Amino acid sequence: MQTERTNSLSNDLAVEWERIELLGRMLEKSRQGDEISSNSLDRLLHLQVQVEKNRIKGQAWSRGIPTELNNIEKDVLACAMAPEAVPRLGWMFQSLQPGNVQPYPTPALLQELFALTMDEANVLYSAIGDSSPLRQHNLIEVEGVGNDPFSPLRPTSGVTNRLLGRPVPAGNLPGTMMVKIRAQWDDLVLPEDRMAMLREFLLWINHKTTVVEKWGGKDCGGPVALFSGPSGTGKTFAAAVIATELGWPLYRVDLGSLVSKYIGETEKNLNRLFDAAHGQPMILQFDEADSLFSKRGNIKEARDRYANMEVSHLLSRIESHHGPVILTTNLRSHLDAAFARRFQIVVDFPRPDATARKFLWQRLLPPRAPRLPDVDPAFLGASVNLTGGNILNAALHAAYLAAGENQPMGLKQVALAVWREIGKDGRELSSSDLGPLARYLPRRKQCW
Repeated sequence: MQTERTNSLSNDLAVEWERIELLGRMLEKSRQGDEISSNSLDRLLHLQVQVEKNRIKGQAWSRGIPTELNNIEKDVLACAMAPEAVPRLGWMFQSLQPGNVQPYPTPALLQELFALTMDEANVLYSAIGDSSPLRQHNLIEVEGVGNDPFSPLRPTSGVTNRLLGRPVPAGNLPGTMMVKIRAQWDDLVLPEDRMAMLREFLLWINHKTTVVEKWGGKDCGGPVALFSGPSGTGKTFAAAVIATELGWPLYRVDLGSLVSKYIGETEKNLNRLFDAAHGQPMILQFDEADSLFSKRGNIKEARDRYANMEVSHLLSRIESHHGPVILTTNLRSHLDAAFARRFQIVVDFPRPDATARKFLWQRLLPPRAPRLPDVDPAFLGASVNLTGGNILNAALHAAYLAAGENQPMGLKQVALAVWREIGKDGRELSSSDLGPLARYLPRRKQCW
């Protein structure tokens, strides 16, 4: 389905490139004093009608561009992207701009290419000005200073890839880190109703074109999911399962690198992230959503008011973003209830019960590690109330203890590993915290 959609959008854009090439060839003839053939004029008229139809339909532009553009802005962006999309158009631009080593068009060339009047040229220069959507949304960059008519216009890094449906390099997503976890549905240990909700979130992603474009459903952006639950219950792992199912990368957003103390910089950083990710086959994951969308209190100083403005801006960008977003939180109760309606799916990740812990121990103990018969996953699951993350750490720690002793893994190593794991939160421990595992804990001096 994704491939068919990408091919359709590429066909729409192919008409843009053909029109630009025909305009360039006609300009060459005009400069040489040659007459433009009626066939060329008829072809240009046909292409312009088709371009206008495609733009009204909007699929090619809306999927790759995070804001509405008028026709002159689309003309500018199409010409700026043309050398990267169709290299021969870059060579054509070079031949039309003698002495310019760049394959990208200048405003002077665009003014001549589209035969703009003086008033229309003013609109062109407004379209590439600092406050234009093309510049505000980081879609083009202008070399030189001011409105220099001979400064090349080029798309910013990744824009052409986005519009053409090509993969966007990770370096073009500021403030993110790729989560390199490959996971399958069978790897998840969750109640059946939570598994069903995760699959429903996939429906929002896979069938958005049908519901919105074919059936006329309201486009709510995203879709956006909230995953809530204690640390280690599988929220990021579930996000990785969804990404693996889609065949898309999962990027965790580091808000600390995006939030700035300087007024206006946070919004600019968020814009750069969402503009780069807009319409791309990828999932964005924001951790610790409770710190972002906590219950709002009284505004005591200007910074509080501005913090609310930053949150509002982030929410508006999430809602207008074409692509799935997952927010995670350990403290759902801290979220402002007013934000709940903005999530298409909310999934609570519970602490695993004894049966779930048994399955987790079965899957997370290194499968080829030699172990004694008493290392029974059912016994371990019933002994200590651990999350999946705790069990993963304890299972690996026990394996390293056994390897260091050159022995098969036994309950002695598992008990010590669990003891180390539950002690990470800094609280005072007693052997009773291990339940039935306590009797296998090594002597006090070895673990205290």
